[in-house]
Amino acid sequence: MKKEGLLRQGNKSALMAAIVNAVISVIKGTAYIFTGNVAMFAETMHSLGDSANQFFVFIGSALSKKRPTDRYPNGFGRVVNLVLLFAVIIVGIMSYETIKEGIHHIIHPSESTGLWINISVLSAAILLEGYVMYKAMKEVIRETNSQAKGIAIIPKSFANLSKAKPATKLVFMEDLVATSGGLIAIIGILLSYYAGLHAAEGIASIIIGAMMFYVVGRVFLDNAKGVLGEADDELEAAIAAYIFTNKEIKDIKALYAMKEGEDYHIEMKLEIEPDISVGQAIEIKERIENYIQAMPAVTDVIIEFEEDDHVPTWNKGNPNPVP
Repeated sequence: MKKEGLLRQGNKSALMAAIVNAVISVIKGTAYIFTGNVAMFAETMHSLGDSANQFFVFIGSALSKKRPTDRYPNGFGRVVNLVLLFAVIIVGIMSYETIKEGIHHIIHPSESTGLWINISVLSAAILLEGYVMYKAMKEVIRETNSQAKGIAIIPKSFANLSKAKPATKLVFMEDLVATSGGLIAIIGILLSYYAGLHAAEGIASIIIGAMMFYVVGRVFLDNAKGVLGEADDELEAAIAAYIFTNKEIKDIKALYAMKEGEDYHIEMKLEIEPDISVGQAIEIKERIENYIQAMPAVTDVIIEFEEDDHVPTWNKGNPNPVP
């Protein structure tokens, strides 16, 4: 597959977020240079970090779609998890700088200028980041096969966020923090300007940095699981429920739904009666494969048959691993 074609398969939400945050970081950085506002510095670092790692996410999600090769027969699905682990390092560094600057401002508070420049820039940034977050919400709804329209998209996207693809989840979380961080920065600036609480800008910077660290922690843990290979219990249960609608299947000896990057690898061992012919077994296998491969993000299905031993094996709460 050509590089141009590969990039077209990258996560569109991540690319849009990267572009928007790059523009926002330039605007915020310019405002910080003219006003010296520490809360604006925090927001500049935040948007810059978001833009950088969202671009990495876009590249990683595209590379994860690369077809398997002789050297890498299992494909590149987990590349997106590795890229996201690298991306959180960038956010972690930005978080540290943001908190450090906030602490410095609390110890040595100073009055900043350009109130309306800061408020205007932050308000515009909140609107843009809110728009990107709403697009990420719609992507969550699409990826999780949920049904929601209009205002219902907001609560539904939060409820299904854990089931979304890693790249979409990162964009969602970063823009949620970015939007709320903008509001916190505005509050800190207003308290500093009207109440004379100049340390409020430093406190706002620390809160923003702490929220960034929260995203770092969540993304790191989620993608560490992805790199190691995480089983999806809900998908396994859904597949098992369908398998038992096939009267020829007497038991499930093993069922394994492994998440690899943004895709799922399904492997199972099923028990059937010994008098079923080879032709019937092939028909059953194709029927189950077609049904499972029609599920979102499922790319590979491996099915093995064994003779029914008349001993119930499948336990929905504690399924056996594939040997």
